[in-house]
Amino acid sequence: MANDPERFDTMLLAMAQQHEGGVKDLLNTIVSFLARKTDFFTGGKGGEWEKVVKDTFYGYAKKAQDEANKIKKEKDEAEKRLKDIQQKKEQERMAQDFEPASVTEVSEQEAEKLQEDIDKEKKSKTEIGSGDGSSSTEAEKAEPEEEEEDPKEKGKLKPNAGNGCDLEHYRWTQTLEEVELRVPLRQVLRPRDLTVTIGKRHLKIGIKGQPLIIDGELDSDVKVEDSTWVLQDGRNLLINLEKVNKMNWWGRLVTTDPEISTRKINPEPSKLSDLDGETRGLVEKMMYDQRQKEMGLPTSDDQKKQDVLKKFMQQHPEMDFSKCKFN
Repeated sequence: MANDPERFDTMLLAMAQQHEGGVKDLLNTIVSFLARKTDFFTGGKGGEWEKVVKDTFYGYAKKAQDEANKIKKEKDEAEKRLKDIQQKKEQERMAQDFEPASVTEVSEQEAEKLQEDIDKEKKSKTEIGSGDGSSSTEAEKAEPEEEEEDPKEKGKLKPNAGNGCDLEHYRWTQTLEEVELRVPLRQVLRPRDLTVTIGKRHLKIGIKGQPLIIDGELDSDVKVEDSTWVLQDGRNLLINLEKVNKMNWWGRLVTTDPEISTRKINPEPSKLSDLDGETRGLVEKMMYDQRQKEMGLPTSDDQKKQDVLKKFMQQHPEMDFSKCKFN
């Protein structure tokens, strides 16, 4: 107990709360006490107090730096593990979503035969649809029953498996943190052949010399500095957009897209379950603190300090805390 450095924490924390100038004012009070009430500066040999101050401050500075480095290392490792897991799952999804494009040459006779088969199939579908009409609309009737209950949901698309939408020229998915866009280019290209401009609220994508594939206002703001794009295998463009608001699901990628029903979004089970206990605890704390900051509420560390101070105030009702500032 005698060597426990934390036994005076509540008292020092209460003192710190009463110093509006922060640490500098607190140190000034402590040093003033040593000068006025002790022989700290005059009781030893010349310059001895300087050595004590240096040894003490540098010793604790090293401990503080080591602890900060340790926390940063643990955080970086946790983020790397999480990123590796996400990257692995992404590669698995990419392998399923995109098949390498292939071109097969056909003769004129084969092309004519193929066109005849297509025309026959179209004609057959038209004849079936012009009958009693029941078979062509049965599936359509079954789908919107749930939407009819709420007029606001009418006409909205059901999200794809990634909580986004599959469109004619691209596919996008999302989590609460980011939006992922995949654009199959149908030809082998180089990065310099592409036009990719990511703005805070605008996205522009296309192949140089051709009409843009996307040129529109995003559904919500993104962090430009944390958003990236990469060309995979020369024919698939992958774009990651980091959301600013991480508490909101997007209803569409750009405002010209059809809207999906965010009520039908089914988030994946948390990837935290793939982490070990220690890393999972650290990531959960980071996520909790991030949510608290976004809502303007105290983080877990702030709450711990407040609990310690509250306990100290209860133990010392004789002290006046009316002028304290609690941040």
